[in-house]
Amino acid sequence: MKISILLPYKENFSPLYPGAVSLFINSMNKLSIYKNQITVYGSTDLKEKFSENYININLKKSFLKSQTRDYVNKFVELHKNQNTDIIEIHNRPNYIDFLKALNSKKVLYFHNDPISMIGSKSPLERKELIRSCTKIIFNSEWSKKQFLKKLDKFFHKSEKLEVIHQSINKEEVNINKKEKLITFVGKLNSAKGYDLFGKSILKILDKHKDWKSIVIGDEPREKLIFDHKNLKVLGFQNHTKVLNIFKKTSIAVACSRWEEPFGRTSLEASSRGCAVIVSNRGGLPETITNGIIVRNLNVKNLYNSINKLIKNNKQRRNLQKSSLKNFYLTDEYICKKIDNYREKIVNRKLNLNGSLSSNKLKILHVTNFNERHNGRLFYNTGKRINNGLIRLNHSVLEFSDRDIVSYYRSLNDINGSKRLNKKLIEVISNYVPDIIILGHADLIKKETLNFIKKNYPNIKMCQWFLDRMDTQWLSNKKRFLDKIDMMDASFCTTEPKSLNIPPKYEVFYIPNPVDESFEKLENYKNRNFNNDVFFAMSHGVHRGVLKKGKFDQRENFINKLISVTPNIRFDLYGMNGVQPVWADNYLYAISQSKIGLNLSQGKPAQFYSSDRFAQLIGNGLLVMVDEKTKIGNFFKNDEIVLYKNVSDLSSKIIKYSYDNKLRCKIAKKGRDKYFKYFNSTIVADFIINKTIGTKRRFFWENI
Repeated sequence: MKISILLPYKENFSPLYPGAVSLFINSMNKLSIYKNQITVYGSTDLKEKFSENYININLKKSFLKSQTRDYVNKFVELHKNQNTDIIEIHNRPNYIDFLKALNSKKVLYFHNDPISMIGSKSPLERKELIRSCTKIIFNSEWSKKQFLKKLDKFFHKSEKLEVIHQSINKEEVNINKKEKLITFVGKLNSAKGYDLFGKSILKILDKHKDWKSIVIGDEPREKLIFDHKNLKVLGFQNHTKVLNIFKKTSIAVACSRWEEPFGRTSLEASSRGCAVIVSNRGGLPETITNGIIVRNLNVKNLYNSINKLIKNNKQRRNLQKSSLKNFYLTDEYICKKIDNYREKIVNRKLNLNGSLSSNKLKILHVTNFNERHNGRLFYNTGKRINNGLIRLNHSVLEFSDRDIVSYYRSLNDINGSKRLNKKLIEVISNYVPDIIILGHADLIKKETLNFIKKNYPNIKMCQWFLDRMDTQWLSNKKRFLDKIDMMDASFCTTEPKSLNIPPKYEVFYIPNPVDESFEKLENYKNRNFNNDVFFAMSHGVHRGVLKKGKFDQRENFINKLISVTPNIRFDLYGMNGVQPVWADNYLYAISQSKIGLNLSQGKPAQFYSSDRFAQLIGNGLLVMVDEKTKIGNFFKNDEIVLYKNVSDLSSKIIKYSYDNKLRCKIAKKGRDKYFKYFNSTIVADFIINKTIGTKRRFFWENI
């Protein structure tokens, strides 16, 4: 992995006068598992650098062009012929736009308040940053909340946004050797609250004469001078000396007035076992695990907080011990978080714990759950798959696209599609699934899915499709292919190779699943029936009734079958003027027949069948199927009955109608096998496994 780090222009990557950004980067680079592949780029006049993996971008002074723009342009030139995996940009959101020419993954770090910085002040700019960056890192939850101000809720849980605090090496400190010392480190200005500290500390030192105070820092633009014999103002000091002073400090104070994005001094004081007092500003409370938080900041309250710690020796020592014991923002801990996201965004095989497993996922299932049909279409494949997902212990949120468009149609949104797509985005902002499963969700726009992918790149997507896609049903194939390039996997009930789908796509065959809560009949246990053969079709499941003037070629086949099969009782629906049958009426109808005929429209296609096959075999009927479908590849001769033509089918219907013992035996074995290998839980598991890319193989893949 090759990583480039771009510092802010004029940031000193040097031990001589380092900023917080340089200190942070230097600490992380030393521990990173990719330290030999990291190069830091900056521009400084200081000769001594933190490390050898630094390249200084030298600029000529010019009054005619922007030095910052020139700095970034030279960085781009250095990278045009490099295969850099990740470019990490620190604290300069306006650099992102200049880096668009580079294909590397871009990670933006915010070390300050995002809405105060050029390039991220407006909501529009921040949305564009989310779109352009692979990852955006904040140094505190407070900074992240600032970034999300006035942004739609959709962005609030984006996987691209992550909080990674700054860190410091933890050292063991002997609390018993702490001195009666109160320390303030930072710019000596009113924004940092130095005026409040100064007024408070003079009163403290007058009252507690055996205590002393040290102030470290400078501020040439603002003169705040406090004088006391027990107060030492040391000015700017190198980082090592600051840490050593914290080791002997009993009480450290960070009382900023301004909304400090994080606060490194309070972090360092905590790591050295100080009893830390912070103001309730910005991300300061996030820098300590145990300490005093001054919520109403003024001289009186700050004085009282310091005074109580001096007077209450037990509380002070408890805070010191707890700060040291519970401190967790170590360099090692934070570096692992950084290397972890690097690994994820480059390898892209992710998930919840570094590698997406099929256990307990959050799944958004987008298909037609047919609420508006009042239960007529309850027994459908979408429900079956959904049941399987739930039995696998996944968290499943149902999103019924057809119902939504039906309810939200208006003059401004004729088919309800606008509201549907907007609602999907709103749902994702609240639920943030690991996987989105689409089933015949044609009205979900590609633009919507692309928007989701860009903002939640870790969400996996897949689609399942049940309809035929050959010969006169090529429009279905077009529907299937419409979003296929955005899918991690696609599934259909026809053998994909027979459909000539480009091999670059991950397309898999799925059988129509049975479900233990739907297919509850056991017809093979019965001998006495009102009918011999059951067959049903329709002119469209959503229509629900016969359409005038519409003719289905299967009617010719069935009528011919009847004519050559005397004395057999046929129970037929959806033809010859008999309306289709649905829901529990459908179940009652098949409960009255010995044999179920599985006959699909058009010429037989490899493995293709409507969900009728699962319903018939799952309810224990003896099922007869055209051998040209090759569904027989999955079964033995004593599990289903295959036929060659009308004549062959007729003779087999007559045979098995009279031989109840043999019929029952085959029907039971067929049902048992289908439930063993093709149940809704297994099919749902197959969909999940293929979508997340596991190599596990299932029964029908081995045929």
